[in-house]
Amino acid sequence: MDIFSIFTLCGGLAFFLYGMNVMSSGLEKVAGGRLEKMLKMMTSNPLKSLALGAGITIAIQSSSALTVMLVGLVNSGIMELGQTIGVIMGAHVGTTLTAWILSLSGIESTNFILRLLKPESFSPIVALIGIIMMMSAKRDKTKSVGSILIGFAVLMYGMQIMSGAMKPLANMPEFTHLLTAFTNPLLGLIIGIIFTGVIQSSAASIGVLQALSMTGGITCGMAIPIVMGMNVGTCVTALISSIGVNTNAKRVAVAHITCNIFGVLICLPLFFILDYIAEHYIFHSQIITNTINPVGIALAHTAFNVMTTIFLFPFIKQIEKIAVWAVKSKTEKDEETVFLDDLLLNTPSFAIGECKTIADRMGIMAKKNFFRSIKMINKFSEIRMGKILRKEPRIDLYEDKLGTFLVKLSNKDLTEKDSHEISKLLHSISDFERIGDHAVSILKVAKEMNEKQLTFSDEAKFELNSVVNALSEIMDITMEAFCENNIEKAKKVEPLEQVIDILIATAKNNHVERLRKGDCTIELGFMLNEVLNSIERVSDHCSNVAVCMIQIEQSAFDKHKYLNTLKNSGEEEFKENFEFYKDKYIYKQGITV
Repeated sequence: MDIFSIFTLCGGLAFFLYGMNVMSSGLEKVAGGRLEKMLKMMTSNPLKSLALGAGITIAIQSSSALTVMLVGLVNSGIMELGQTIGVIMGAHVGTTLTAWILSLSGIESTNFILRLLKPESFSPIVALIGIIMMMSAKRDKTKSVGSILIGFAVLMYGMQIMSGAMKPLANMPEFTHLLTAFTNPLLGLIIGIIFTGVIQSSAASIGVLQALSMTGGITCGMAIPIVMGMNVGTCVTALISSIGVNTNAKRVAVAHITCNIFGVLICLPLFFILDYIAEHYIFHSQIITNTINPVGIALAHTAFNVMTTIFLFPFIKQIEKIAVWAVKSKTEKDEETVFLDDLLLNTPSFAIGECKTIADRMGIMAKKNFFRSIKMINKFSEIRMGKILRKEPRIDLYEDKLGTFLVKLSNKDLTEKDSHEISKLLHSISDFERIGDHAVSILKVAKEMNEKQLTFSDEAKFELNSVVNALSEIMDITMEAFCENNIEKAKKVEPLEQVIDILIATAKNNHVERLRKGDCTIELGFMLNEVLNSIERVSDHCSNVAVCMIQIEQSAFDKHKYLNTLKNSGEEEFKENFEFYKDKYIYKQGITV
């Protein structure tokens, strides 16, 4: 083996890592928002957490990516530390699938079916199918599947290159001499930790070990401590991601490494005890001296992670206590959470799901705040006013932080669907923020009326109540449509918005008539006009949200053109809804237009 073989080995490792990255990215895109939905199923049930951790890791083929995601979620205050430990254990089990896939490269047979199972036999076909899908497909999801296939083919090609580069080692006396050093389990453990820590991928390091095992010079006694070390080394990614995050997020990384360290402390002595029993009482030969192949390494990797999970699963609460003890909170500032951690940008589809959840929360908060202000007109309350003023900065913070995060997210490699979702969220949170501002505008009017002991006339109250009832319905429909992504409900917003415009115009005209008769004062007129204008603006913002949803669904973004077409085309559905709301809020309430 010369320097060029080392270059080839490095090149094979590069192909392996790149293929793994491409495959993981494609899998994450295909999984899309389902990852976010799966984690939303998190409960206090540790078994469900374990299953979800394994499922998500299998879906994205990276336990490190999942752990980084968990650090980001805890740092953002979306998840608690205790919820993540079961997920981490599940990730340890889920990550073993990669080693089994890689072990197929060790198949040696002349049988056609068995030869077909070898990655080097079917990878070229997989790559061809993948590139055809990427070049010919119109749907992003199909292209993502194509990238998964190409990533897999590149990964397996890298594995093949590494195996080829290591074959000459079998005939080198120097290599055989070097391997004797690895009979020391502590040294093997350290090598596994360092190597995996450097390349930050346990799947890649396991792949290198499997390629090395094809030389026939690796024994069980050498491989098993290295495999255990590799599982500890993969925690480096989580430790790096925990730099600069809050206390609880740091504890996620500590919990991750605690699980693997305890796994080594339990499983390594157990392995040597079993070897002693096998030598003296069963097989009368040492297991540790037997050579190991890629399948054996995959088995050792799986056995270690499954046994660690079985042993530690009953002690999730204790692991949480160790993490809390290891990372102590020094100041109150340590306990502050980040709005949305930038670590979530590593998984765009998941991050978009979290942004949608926060946008839902923001919209509902703005809606509630607005109706708190409306109630203040007839019944002023200092307590309610304080609540409105406390919520308004929170709504502004949502718009600022969420908008900034979404802009960062838009620079990532996104599917067309995710790009449209970001566009919808950016438009909608701006409208939600303005609804919050109008709540404060009405609060000012209510406060002034209370201070001056003013009230609207009975006719004005009746008309205002009719407008508020219609506004309550349009806001309910809008928020339900937005939260559920229900386009059919969104289509009901614009007809109702037109009815609200008629109600407001009628109320203003009637007010002018009352001014002429002397039944109302100019001061009260200004106040009523301010309230009606705010309501009209809120109704317009509801229309903006609904129209944005419909336009994005139809891949068209000219709002004014859409509204003009809708109103002038005589669309049957629009006309039916308009007449329904007109009858409900105008004729049945006896309002003369």
